[in-house]
Amino acid sequence: MDPVRVRFAPSPTGRLHLGGGRTALYNYLLAAQTGGQFILRIEDTDRKRYVEGAEQEIYDSLRWLGLEWDEGPDKGGLYGPYRQSERKAIYLDYARKLVDLGHAYYCFCTPERLESVRREQQANKQSTRYDGACRHIGPEDALRRVESGERHVIRFRSPDEGQTTVTDLLRGNITVENETIDDFILIKSDGFALYHLAAAVVDHLMKITHVLRGAEWLPTFPLHGLIHRAFGWQEPVWVHLSVFLKPSGSGKLSKRDAAELIKDGHSIFLKDFHTLGYLPEAVTNWIALMGWSYDDHTEIFSMKDLVEKFSLIKLNPSPAAINFSKLDHFNGVHIRQLPQDDLVSRIGPFLTRAGYNPDIQTLEKVAPLIRERMVTLDDSVDMAGFFFQDAVTLEPSDLIGKDLDASQTAVIVKQVHELLQQTDDFSADGLEQLLREFVDQSAYNNKQVFGILRVAITGQRVSPPLFETMEIVGKDKALVRLLHAIALLEKIN
Repeated sequence: MDPVRVRFAPSPTGRLHLGGGRTALYNYLLAAQTGGQFILRIEDTDRKRYVEGAEQEIYDSLRWLGLEWDEGPDKGGLYGPYRQSERKAIYLDYARKLVDLGHAYYCFCTPERLESVRREQQANKQSTRYDGACRHIGPEDALRRVESGERHVIRFRSPDEGQTTVTDLLRGNITVENETIDDFILIKSDGFALYHLAAAVVDHLMKITHVLRGAEWLPTFPLHGLIHRAFGWQEPVWVHLSVFLKPSGSGKLSKRDAAELIKDGHSIFLKDFHTLGYLPEAVTNWIALMGWSYDDHTEIFSMKDLVEKFSLIKLNPSPAAINFSKLDHFNGVHIRQLPQDDLVSRIGPFLTRAGYNPDIQTLEKVAPLIRERMVTLDDSVDMAGFFFQDAVTLEPSDLIGKDLDASQTAVIVKQVHELLQQTDDFSADGLEQLLREFVDQSAYNNKQVFGILRVAITGQRVSPPLFETMEIVGKDKALVRLLHAIALLEKIN
């Protein structure tokens, strides 16, 4: 393909979610693959729904995913400005051009009249739409009323006969009867353009070649085709991506589902995935495969792989159910692919956030022990937090060995404490040899003794390999923890 110019155009009306992230990713991949440009444009014409801080979250989330744009509000470019609200005068000018061309008209209907028409149509079981009352006002009369300051909007003069056909790359031709298309508003009474006009005009001015966007725009897709044709512009390649379904597969996923998902440790908002301990590499891998596939068996992709292998012709318009188990799988795989120093640097902030003070030297020893069992980076807190504590909190009942009582368990811990005091070799290999010999000479088995030691040293029943763990914890700290375990067991007696 020739180099493309594509854009991701989110609205700062809320948090950036998975659907937006996937749209941005596909646009980014197409631009990177063809040597084109990926443009970030902020669709902030809906001022009533504008959310403070939403634009910054868009920047942060995209950069976390590794999607850097070539042009945008914070970078500039040859086709700015890149916030729709800063192009207000441009859109008004183009709307007036449509009026001059006969493809739009000034409408002076009051909200009260429009509401009255809507209620009457509903009462008559008719579809609710503008009744065209201002469609036939003469140009001179309309302009005089505008110049006198009368409140008005600008509406598109939709064709009222025949059909309109638009073409989506994934779905082919989509044809609608023109009599079903409303005379939709282009410019509101406050002078701001609605999305239909603003997107069409700025896509043309920014020389956008491909529009990849969500399937929610399919119902108004014909309107955008009509605007391009009214100006005589070449249309971009239109690609409407598949919708996301709830994890159950029943119904479209929406922002309203976020509260329920977070109860299970999941989210649909990109910024939350970072907090929950997911790698951006895993999230991009995951969302790339919700609507696209390379073949019927390849699942693990780096960003470099995606840039190389992505193609529009392999996009799938069918709805895709969110599968968080798949994300967990991908995340574990990508964690195990991280270089050691990279994994260490990513684990550290999660331990710090949990109240620990991890040092690099210890983390470098710990990371290889927990890497294989980690699903998220946040797992490092439960798996490795005890390494960075002076003492661990013990549940006395957890200390008692299988088929043993507190007294028998205390004897074992005392004997091990004495052995460890006397040894000068606190390496994993030395500890394993010492403790296995102890078990062989005792009346107990490995599961009993090592299970007791695991709880006493780590404070938990499941931990990284015991002997490597003891080496990292160190002799002094291990002995203190064993003494604490003995004291607890003796209290039970």
